[in-house]
This record gives sequence, structure tokens and C-alpha cells, in this order.
Amino acid sequence: MHLEFFPSRTLTLYIARLFITRVLGVLLMLVLVLQMLDLLGESGKILEYQGNGEAQLWTYVTLRTPQLIARFLPYSVLLATIITLFTLNQNSEVIAMKAAGLSAHQILAPLLLTAVVVSALSFTFNERVVTRATATLKAWQNANYGPLPKVSDARSNVYLRDGADILMAGTVTGRGRDMVLQTVSWYRRDAQGMVVEQIRSPRATFAAPGWRLEAPVRFDVKTTTTEHLDSLVIARDVEPGQVAISSVDADAQSLFELSRSIDELRAAGRRTSELESKWWHKISGPLSAILMPLLGAMAAFGLARSGQVLIRAVIGMALGFTYFVIDNAALAMGNFGGYPPLVAAWAPFLLFALVGETVLIRTEE
Repeated sequence: MHLEFFPSRTLTLYIARLFITRVLGVLLMLVLVLQMLDLLGESGKILEYQGNGEAQLWTYVTLRTPQLIARFLPYSVLLATIITLFTLNQNSEVIAMKAAGLSAHQILAPLLLTAVVVSALSFTFNERVVTRATATLKAWQNANYGPLPKVSDARSNVYLRDGADILMAGTVTGRGRDMVLQTVSWYRRDAQGMVVEQIRSPRATFAAPGWRLEAPVRFDVKTTTTEHLDSLVIARDVEPGQVAISSVDADAQSLFELSRSIDELRAAGRRTSELESKWWHKISGPLSAILMPLLGAMAAFGLARSGQVLIRAVIGMALGFTYFVIDNAALAMGNFGGYPPLVAAWAPFLLFALVGETVLIRTEE
């Protein structure tokens, strides 16, 4: 048996080429199908805004596609692993490699090396492309698919309390005194917590103190009357810094931006366990591609004529999808504070790495 971890250079390149072409093929198929289904469900909302047309539909596709790629790349690696190994086994190439003295780990080594490269590219793609597309898409959706926000640091779904009153904004752009709130709703409540007045405005700017609403519309709950005002200052105790830390979206921020947001929230005495879990998952998530060749390895072994190869492929697929289920469940537990952030992000990864290695050693080594 060879002592090297990788087989020969020719065999390594051959298996890696088979694997990466199947990863790209499966990913392309999944993204195309899911993008068409998603566009069918969202096109009505996009075209509902007056003036939107085909150009806006293509804009939605360009913003949504990076999210689909990031989400389904690990699934593509899993399916590509099973297809590649199943094909090699069916063609008796695995038997030939084992007869030449290669171990199961050496046969999987080209797939693992390719998966490491895929993980690195996935992490870079998530940080540089997906976060920006997510921030823009969420801001656009909160504007009901109106004009796209021109500011790159747009945040969405802001919720703030000023005593008993509530301030909500669909989109937040800018920082400090230059911060602008869009699609603003202000709810004034009485001592019993009941809403007695609602004010809506398309835009609000910082008035030092308070926020000046432009063209506000007031609705009085008691009299059910509506009144149009020229301008109005609300939420005099709410500062731009409070707005900034209340509108942290982990999916729309890079690793370094999220680190600064967590530090700001921690300094303000706010709970950060959910954001910390997502911070760690930004690293462990792309690395899940490395697990897929290990979890799908059962499809490479077993005699094709015994009829067990298909069963082994199904077991490998089941292991991979079980990992995704447990990973999402652990992340949800971390968001609710049930697990420490580090455990929520890394426990499923380490657990299934041990499971995959154990299965491989017990069955093939």
C-alpha cells in the first residue's frame, strides 16, 4: 500500500476533474430550477409596483441568484460526490484502484482536496458578493420593489422603542447625523400599551434631537380620522447610534462588519448570542463542503453486482442531508440561547466528521 495520502498525479487530476464538473453541473441545475420557481412566486409583487417591467425582473434574478448559490452549494457537493463515486464504482474503477494498493482515504483524497478549494471559494463568494446582494435585495423588498436604494450600506426592518412608543423603518441608509429612515411608521401608545395614534411617512431625517418626518400622515385610532401634516418631529430620545445597533442583519454583513456590530451591541449591554452564532457559522458553513466527500464515501465501495451500491448511495445521501438538518437545528438553538454560539456552529461539523470517518474506517479500512 502506498504511504502517500494522494494517489498518482494523473489519477488525482482525473478524479478531481470528474468531481468538479459534476459539482458545477448539479449546482447549475439546482439554481436554474429554484430560481425559476422563486421568480414565479415573486414576479407578481415586482410588477405590482408601477413602472416595473422586465428590467426589474432581471435585477431580482441577479440579486437572488447569489443567495441560491451560497445556500445550495453544499448540497451540490454532496450530490456530486455520490454521482462521481457511484459512477467510478459502476465502471469498476474503484476496484482497479484498490487492486493497485490504494486505500479508501487515498481514493477520496482528490475529492477532499477539491472540496477544500470549493470551501475557500464559497467563503470568499459569500463575503464579497452574497452579503451585498442580500442587503440590497432586502432593502428593495422593504421598499415594495420601488426604486433601488443607491447607498451600499442600506439596512432593513428597523424596530426601536422610545419609552412606550414604537418607531419602525423599512430601510435605513447612511450613518451618524446623515442617517435617513425610509418607509417610517410611528406608533404612540398609552399607559396600558394600546396604540392611540399611528403616523406614517416615506422619509425621516435626524433633527438633533428626534427624527423629522416628511409629508407625514396621522391616523387617530379613537376618532378614526386621518390628517396630512407638513412635517413632524418624533422620537426625541432615539439617537442614530441606537438605530445602527438595532438594525444588524448578519446575512447582509461581512465577517469584519459583523464583528464591529457585535462589539457595539456588547458595549451597549445588548444580547449578542444570535449574532455570535451566525458569525461562527459564516466560517463553518462553507467548510461543510469538506464533509460531503466523507459522508458520501459509501457510494464508492461495495460490489456493483451485489446490488448494494444503490443502497450505499442512499445511505450516503441520508447522512449528508441529516447533517444539514442537525446543523440548522443547532444554529436555531444557538439563536435562542439554548447552545453557546461556538457549540451551535461547530458541534454538527465535528460530530459528522467523526461519524463519516468512523463509517469509512469500519467498512473499508
